[in-house]
Amino acid sequence: MLAEANGGKSREPSWYSYAIVRAVPRVERGECLNVGVILFARTLGFLDMRIEVDEPLLRTLWPDIDLDELQRHLTAFREVCAGNEAGGPIAALDPSARFHWLTSPRSALIQTSPVHVGRCDDPAAALEELIASLVRRPREGRNAES
Repeated sequence: MLAEANGGKSREPSWYSYAIVRAVPRVERGECLNVGVILFARTLGFLDMRIEVDEPLLRTLWPDIDLDELQRHLTAFREVCAGNEAGGPIAALDPSARFHWLTSPRSALIQTSPVHVGRCDDPAAALEELIASLVRRPREGRNAES
C-alpha cells in the first residue's frame, strides 16, 4: 500500500511522538485509567487521536464517576486535535501547537502521559497498535503479546 503511494518505492520510517490520554477521576489521588492515545508525525503531516473508554471498568474503579462530564472533556480534546472550529481558538493553531497543547501537563479529569517517540511508515497503523497495547485490556485466555 505505501509502496504504491510512493511510486513503487517503500517509504523510510519517520519519527512520531505520542502520549497516552488518561482519565483521572480524583485528581488528588493520582489514580488513572488509560483511555486513548494522541499521535503526531510532523514529517508525515499526521495528527490524530483514538479514544476507547472502558466504561464498566471505570465504574468498577470509581463508582461515582460522571461519565457525561468525562465524555464532554474527551470531545473537547478530539475537537482540538482535529482542528475543528468547535475546539475553540486552540483548534485553529497548527498541528504541532495543537499536539503540544493537548500534551501539556494539567491537573484535570483528562491528563496525558509524558510524550514518547517511535518510528513508523504508517502513523494510522502505529496509532492502532498503540491503542491495542496501551489502552485495551488483554482478553482472558490470551497474553498481551498474542
